[in-house]
Amino acid sequence: MEIYPYIKSLHLIFVVTWFAGLFYIPRLFIYHIEAWQKPSPDKEILAQQLKLMTKRLWYIITWPSAILCTIFAIWLLVLMPAWLQQPWMHVKLVFVALLFFYHLKCHQIFKQMQRDEVKYTSRFMRIWNEVATLVLFAIVFLVVLKNAFNWIYGVVGIFALAILLMLGIRLYKRIRDKNPNA
Repeated sequence: MEIYPYIKSLHLIFVVTWFAGLFYIPRLFIYHIEAWQKPSPDKEILAQQLKLMTKRLWYIITWPSAILCTIFAIWLLVLMPAWLQQPWMHVKLVFVALLFFYHLKCHQIFKQMQRDEVKYTSRFMRIWNEVATLVLFAIVFLVVLKNAFNWIYGVVGIFALAILLMLGIRLYKRIRDKNPNA
């Protein structure tokens, strides 16, 4: 078990870098979508640069982090198999599955953007960007509180956070409508 703290540390490091990629990729999608609304040649120049930035983020940081995070998570479960008997771990794994679904959907959007297919609005992407935030909150609280997690408060808390995030998005839109440089 001497190796356990090292594996856990590596798992946490790659959780952080994976989330960094998942938080930033929708922002790049937003900028890409908004670039398509600009006149030529700005539109083409911005789109090319954003595609390159997105590609580097996705393949150099986000995908490797997701893979390494998963490898170290499995290793931790091998070292501590009793965790798989814990109800909080079952719920955490459901949220991890949701995170992988989010990741794969982002990959699909990434591929569309690389082909210059803009299928979503910047408003949709701003909302989509908050999905990872909600999953992160849920996972962190589950891991920290474990059996002390009260489901009613947890569900209410996640919904309250989602509402606050949506209100923040609406407020930011109003500010941007009044001042496009905000």
